[in-house]
Amino acid sequence: MREGLIRYTAGHMKRFFRRMLAIPLAAVILVGQGCTKAPSQEARELSKQVVMNVWGVVDDYDAYEQVFTKFRQSHPNAEIRYKRFRLEEYEEKLLNAFAEDRGPDVFLIHNTWVDKYMPKLLPAPKSVKTAVQVVTGTVKKEVTTQVVNTPTITIRALKNDFPDFVSKNSVRRVDVSTTPDKKVFEERVVALPMSVDTLALYYNKDLLNASGIPTPPETWGQFQAQVQKIVKQDDRGNIIRAGAGMGLGSNVDRSPDIASLLMMQNGAEMTNENGDTTFTRTPQALEGLREIPPGLQAIQFYADFANPAKAVYTWNRNEPNSLDAFVQGTSAFYLGYNYSLPLIRARAPKLNLGITNVPQIENSPEVNFANYWMWTVSKKSASTDLAWLFVNDMTGKDLVTSYLKAAKRPAARKALLTEQLEDEDIGVFSSQVLTAKTWYRGKDPKSADQALIELLDAAPGVEETQDLNELLRKASERIEQTRF
Repeated sequence: MREGLIRYTAGHMKRFFRRMLAIPLAAVILVGQGCTKAPSQEARELSKQVVMNVWGVVDDYDAYEQVFTKFRQSHPNAEIRYKRFRLEEYEEKLLNAFAEDRGPDVFLIHNTWVDKYMPKLLPAPKSVKTAVQVVTGTVKKEVTTQVVNTPTITIRALKNDFPDFVSKNSVRRVDVSTTPDKKVFEERVVALPMSVDTLALYYNKDLLNASGIPTPPETWGQFQAQVQKIVKQDDRGNIIRAGAGMGLGSNVDRSPDIASLLMMQNGAEMTNENGDTTFTRTPQALEGLREIPPGLQAIQFYADFANPAKAVYTWNRNEPNSLDAFVQGTSAFYLGYNYSLPLIRARAPKLNLGITNVPQIENSPEVNFANYWMWTVSKKSASTDLAWLFVNDMTGKDLVTSYLKAAKRPAARKALLTEQLEDEDIGVFSSQVLTAKTWYRGKDPKSADQALIELLDAAPGVEETQDLNELLRKASERIEQTRF
C-alpha cells in the first residue's frame, strides 16, 4: 500500500513539473509572437524617419517644446527641426528659400498673406494617412505600428471653434481635381492659427497720475480729453511730452491697423464680398444718416492728433517711433499688440505700465482689430500628410494649451478664452478676440499698408473735406491694385 502511494505520488509529481516547465515556455512564445508582429508594407513606408522643417517668427523653440514632444510620442519617426526668424527678416528668408527649393515643410504666414502665398502652400486634405505607434492588448501589452486615416478639421468645426474672422482668412475655394483636364472646386482650410492678437491700449500710470487722470479712457471722447491734459509743449511749441503716438503714418507703430480699426468702429465697410475696397463709401445701412462717409470721418479724427491747429494736437513728424517714445517715457499712451509686451518690459523695466481695452465709440457696438499668424504646409513638402497632421494637432485644443501658457499668448480657440480673462498679461487681449475684425488687403499686403501710411502722413492739415476724400480715394485705388 505504501509503495503504491509512493509510485503514484512520484508519477504525479513528474507530470506536475512537466506542466510547470511548459507554462513559461508557452508564455515566452506568445509574447515573442506579439512583439515581433511585423507591420504592413504601407506602415513601414509611412514610418520611415522624416525630417520636418518648421519655420516660425516671434516665438522661440521653448514656446513649442511641449507641443513638439507630445506629437513625437505618437510619431517618433518625425524629427522636428524648428527655426525662428526675426520679424523684419522672415518673409525675405522665406521667399528666397522657396525660390531655391529649400523651403520649410511647415511655416507661419500672417493672416494678410494668405492669397500672396496660395501658389506655394498645400490646402488641407479632408484626411491624412500616417503611421502611428499604438499599444494594444489588456493583459498582454504590445506596441505595433499601424496605418491610420485621420480627418483634419472641417470647415464647420473651424467656424464653430474659432472667431468669425478666422474662416475668412483660412478658407479658400481651390481646385481639388486629380486630372488636368477637369476642374473640381471645393472650399478647403489652407492655414490654422494657435493664437490671435488684438490691438490694446498701453498706458504710463505715472504720466496719468501726474496729469490728474485716475483711470485710462474707455471711449475715444475720453481719450481726446486725456491727451489734451497730458501733452506739454515748450515755449517754441515743441512737444516735450506727448499724449499718444497718433495722427501720422510713418512714425506710428502699426498705423494702418489703427486707422483700419477707427474706420471699422465708425461703420465703414473695408471691402465687399468680392474683395473690392469700399472704405471710401457710405454703407447702404448708413445712407441718409451720415453727411461724410464713415471712413473719411475716421481718417479726419485720426489726423487731428498731428494737426497743430487742433486742440488734440500731440504728435508730429519730429517725434520718434511711437513705441520708442512710449518706452522712453515721453508719451503716455501706445496702441499696440500683445507681442510688444515682452519688448516693452525688457526696454523699460521700471515703467509703471498699464494695459487696457482699446477705446470704443460711445453708444456703438464694440469693434476690435485682429492681427495673427497661421500655420500652413508647403506643397513641396516630401511628407504633406504628416505635415498637415502636425498642423492639425498643434492647433487643436489638446496640444495648443501648452504653447499658450509657455508663450503667454491669447488663444485663437473660443473655448480657451474664458480661462485667460483674469491673466494680468493677456486678459485684455483675450477679452477682445470675439469682437475683433480684420480685412482683405490683396496679394501684396505690404503695398496696401504703404498706401495707408502715405495717406496718413499726408492727411494732417488737410482741412478741405474734398481734398482729404481725394487722398482717401487714391489710397483705395492703390490697394485695389494689390488684389490681382
